[in-house]
Amino acid sequence: LLLGCELTASTKSYTFQVDEEDDSDHILALSVVCLTDGAKDECNVVEVVGRNHENQEIAVPVANLKLSCQPLLSLDDFKLQPPVTFRLAAGSGPVHLAGWHRIMHREDASFEEDDDLSEEDEEELPPIMPAKK
Repeated sequence: LLLGCELTASTKSYTFQVDEEDDSDHILALSVVCLTDGAKDECNVVEVVGRNHENQEIAVPVANLKLSCQPLLSLDDFKLQPPVTFRLAAGSGPVHLAGWHRIMHREDASFEEDDDLSEEDEEELPPIMPAKK
């Protein structure tokens, strides 16, 4: 699934979250951050706000864009785990963020057990013979 949002002076943040009851794994990857039409020649700082391993909120700047010198930044699919908030920490934008959202459904444990080779199946395989010289 594709993700896109725009941060402006009036909309300074966007939060991407998933349903907590969903037992799928979600990956959010940020590909590009760029200034769009109407941006001023000022520093626009975009932060990613998430939680660390101690469940404390942390904010990390990921882009500092300026129309005259760096209007676009490729983040090469910077992977994040939802929930995550994108925030315009400085500047007035507009800044467009684009990326993708991948949903990986967890497989049923009983299905995984059926796919595994049992010890009996492994014993029936012929041994590997050394190559003839």
